[in-house]
Amino acid sequence: MSSMPPGPDHPAMSVAELTAQIKGLVEESFPSVWVTGEVSNFARPASGHCYFTLKDQHAQIRAVVWKGSAARLKFDLTDGLEIVCHGRLDLYAPRGSYQLVIDQAQPQGVGSLELALRQLKEKLTAEGLFDADRKRPLPSFPRRVGFVTSPTGAAIRDFLEVARRRWSGTQVLVIPTRVQGDGAAEEIAAAVQLANRVRPALDVLVVGRGGGSIEDLWCFNEAPVVRAVAASEIPTVSAVGHEIDVTLCDLAADVRAFTPSEAAERVIPSGDEFAGRVQTLHNRLHGTARRATQLRRQRLEALASRRPLARPYSLIQDHSGRLDELQLTAERAVRRLTDQHRRLLDAAAGRLHSLSPLAVLSRGYSITQDSKGRIVRDAAQLRPGERVSLRFAEGEASATVD
Repeated sequence: MSSMPPGPDHPAMSVAELTAQIKGLVEESFPSVWVTGEVSNFARPASGHCYFTLKDQHAQIRAVVWKGSAARLKFDLTDGLEIVCHGRLDLYAPRGSYQLVIDQAQPQGVGSLELALRQLKEKLTAEGLFDADRKRPLPSFPRRVGFVTSPTGAAIRDFLEVARRRWSGTQVLVIPTRVQGDGAAEEIAAAVQLANRVRPALDVLVVGRGGGSIEDLWCFNEAPVVRAVAASEIPTVSAVGHEIDVTLCDLAADVRAFTPSEAAERVIPSGDEFAGRVQTLHNRLHGTARRATQLRRQRLEALASRRPLARPYSLIQDHSGRLDELQLTAERAVRRLTDQHRRLLDAAAGRLHSLSPLAVLSRGYSITQDSKGRIVRDAAQLRPGERVSLRFAEGEASATVD
């Protein structure tokens, strides 16, 4: 490289020209690279682009994931996350700095789907969508059952076969939707919301499909489906995949079934089991009634053997005789008391008569009263010409004092 000062034959380059040359060299030399590092200073503005620093113990580089590439990531980029990413080097001329433009990324040491599932599960758990106290029991005899699934899949055929075998009185309404691929999660969520608007209302709602890989079942792990199932006003059964496959939809539903066939067994009552229960109840009722009848018959026989029921008139006769005795006793007591009080009354009357003034008058005495009605005990109380009254045992008379 020449170190001669610039002149007519060697003009100086502008900053833009130098940057353009460097940009060309960088981008041509590193059109495709795989880089591993730790995410730090992560930011995602309203534009949807992701900006962060990718670093290790000795160096760091600015990185960007444009909105379209970020939407294809199955997990969320967060500070401290170790990732392996693919992209190209780009020089940003306005700042004279280079950056790594990432179009693919996956977590270091863990699958992207597994990490995405873990992140979303933690988020929805914090919102309370998987709480046990939100779970509702299924009705014992649902009349109308909805099934959100693919109308052409094996899941609905298995469900209907089991339902037909168990109970013929339940109506099954299929709400068709895709259950795999891009956009399936939004369709499933919309189908769950539609099922809640069906009239007459459904008694139970089943959401499910047959088994598959984690990629096939991924739509049942996406937030729209989980939120729709958790918000359903109808008791919901999740029947996704096989026993080893647990989706977030399973955790949000009121009941989890391992397969669509088991969902039918959980939702649809068994006619044979119902008939057996009815027969068992009939036998129990009949036995209880028989024992109660025998017990009451024994009690009735015991009562009938007792004297009041065996000879009911004898008790009446006993009481009648006792009543007669009490009546005679009472009459004698009344006569005795009457005679006693009559004698007492006669004695008192005799004593009273002996003290009565009238008794004295009957022996020839009289009572003299002056004009003012005062009894005269002394002749000095009287004046000549004064009128006095005389009371005898029989009658009265008046006189003038002389």
